[in-house]
Amino acid sequence: MSQESNRTRPQENQRLLTEFAPHTYTEWREAVDKLLKGKPYEKIMLTHTYEGITLDPMYRREDGERLAHIRDLPGSGSYVRGTKPEGARVAGWTVAQEITEPTPAMLNTTLLHDLNRGQTGVNIVLDAASRMGLDPDMAPRGSVGKDGVSLATVQDMQTLLDGIMQEYIDVTIQAYDLALPYTAMVAAAARKKGLKLETLTGTIGADPLGTLAEEGTLGCSLNQAYDEMYTLTAWGAENAPKLRTIAVHAHVYHNGGGSAVEELAFAFGTAVCYIDALLERGLDINTIASRIRFDLSLGSNFFMEIAKLRAARMLWKHIVQAYGGNEDAQKMFIHARTSTYNKTIYDPYVNMLRTTTEAFSGVVGGADSMHVGAFDEVFRVPNEFSRRIARNQQIILREETHLDAVIDPAGGSWYIESLTAKLCDVVWKNFQITQDAGGFWKMLQSGAAQKAVATVAKARTAAVSTRKDVIVGTNMYANMTEQPLEPRQWDYDAIQKQRAAMVVRNDALNLDFAQLCMDDVISACEAGATLGQMVEALRGTEAVTGIEPVPQKRRSEIFEKLRRAVEAADKRPTVFLANNGPVLQYKARADFSREFFEVAGFSVVENGGYGTAEAAADAALASGADVTVICSTDATYPRLVPTICQRIKAAKPQMTIVLAGYPKTHLAEFTAAGVDEYIHVRANAFTILTGIAAKAGVTL
Repeated sequence: MSQESNRTRPQENQRLLTEFAPHTYTEWREAVDKLLKGKPYEKIMLTHTYEGITLDPMYRREDGERLAHIRDLPGSGSYVRGTKPEGARVAGWTVAQEITEPTPAMLNTTLLHDLNRGQTGVNIVLDAASRMGLDPDMAPRGSVGKDGVSLATVQDMQTLLDGIMQEYIDVTIQAYDLALPYTAMVAAAARKKGLKLETLTGTIGADPLGTLAEEGTLGCSLNQAYDEMYTLTAWGAENAPKLRTIAVHAHVYHNGGGSAVEELAFAFGTAVCYIDALLERGLDINTIASRIRFDLSLGSNFFMEIAKLRAARMLWKHIVQAYGGNEDAQKMFIHARTSTYNKTIYDPYVNMLRTTTEAFSGVVGGADSMHVGAFDEVFRVPNEFSRRIARNQQIILREETHLDAVIDPAGGSWYIESLTAKLCDVVWKNFQITQDAGGFWKMLQSGAAQKAVATVAKARTAAVSTRKDVIVGTNMYANMTEQPLEPRQWDYDAIQKQRAAMVVRNDALNLDFAQLCMDDVISACEAGATLGQMVEALRGTEAVTGIEPVPQKRRSEIFEKLRRAVEAADKRPTVFLANNGPVLQYKARADFSREFFEVAGFSVVENGGYGTAEAAADAALASGADVTVICSTDATYPRLVPTICQRIKAAKPQMTIVLAGYPKTHLAEFTAAGVDEYIHVRANAFTILTGIAAKAGVTL
């Protein structure tokens, strides 16, 4: 293009702007109403979310300009645009992938491998035995190495962190209610290595309410847990100021089926419980708030997840500010993790696509650190391939998509800014409910929090059952030729035997933590105390606090269970498509019917169509199928359906007859003729398929 063209382009653009003036909202609305031809605008054009938010079809400049936070700059004001003026441009976000190898040595090898290939933070998940505070030789069978690493001594910690514990490496241990003994192990390992404690960075955060919500039990009273949190946080402020010692794991509410509202409102309710408990014990708000890490999930609703992270920062600032916290204390640290709630066992490679959009929203929303789940993490131990793909998803967002080069990519979007503000309002109202109830702990005790999550989960399940919410490869678009991936599980009996032999318990130790001094616990670690010994000395025989936990689930489970049952049956149920007429007459409903039954694993017999009802019925009987689906048009059904039904039922009364469609004016007539079910876009697919499978002899 010539220089002359470049010089004249701005003038041409200006002329276009004046000659083609923008339409007003009133004009747009009039045009839309005309196209709707009398259909209600509110029903057709508005979208309602699980958060109780109504989304408009279009957002305009005035939607953004009226928002109070719209002119805030990154690193200031409401922090909606991030807590750092430079965004991710300087330090980026921490690539903190979870790795679930079962022994310290195996995890060390894998971590070193991954840290040399783009991972920038250590994110340690404990096995079931460690989370119970038990040494390997005292743990129940199958719990050692299960879903995480077995860590029982300072020697284990040294093995795990060998070559990893550096001043610049961020180390996180998801310790929940055992943060104090695990921090003592890390501190003892650092001392043995000669590292100064003030160089320790990362999070070993106490989260007793998160433990209760997820497990239903706590290894001590809540008062004892708060005493340990106080001791740990006070010690950390003095000795390891870069180490966060309080965690708020909100995944439990997301993976229970809750919406962004429950996730954030209950996260803040939890954090306020911790603030109040530690203020009572003598810590100040700045010390407390600056040592809290929030762990939030990233679901598949792309824009909602962006808004969630942005709204979270704004609300947290408001909460800490109300306590008198300074600007640094008002800055929220968010670790984001891709959802497990929406991941599937069938068609598992689709999970890669799901985590890609989730990670994208996490970066755009401004997460400080992030874990992207491996595509196979919900049904087997991830291998090197699946870990590499997950890790590279984050690296591509940084190195190839260059999202770290843009400060607050979502900033100024009229839609996202409006959604952020709406979400703030709804979350704040629900957070106030937790406070009015006497605090979030009271809500957990009474079951109100669990009920709130269950209400949303029930609505989600209903939407999945009717396929209003689509799960690709599970409740729609099933891949009937896929082969299950090979399982990758450990020999947990062998691992427990190995680990039990490695852990040497020093029975000569006389542990007394009555004064609950952190230095005493660290010294005990150095002297060879095991996890089990420390937990017993810390907590003794104090009563265990218990509540009803939030059930953890995946939304695809109902269809997965049904399909597994069908596939495991001695004889897989067969569906015959009784197509009638020319191809154009039956094809749409035949395709719908095939896909409808395949999501449950049924075998579907297709054909080129039949010219008469009698021919279609005879072919259905000859096929030996368990189910016949009549596929044609509403106009031809009054002629076809009675004949097909009568012919089939006379010869094989146990056969299930299904009609593709829902002709309201003929339902009574067709049902009387012998139609057992009607399938259509609004049908409850799960209920219908379950009933038909059971009738066909499938054990559910």
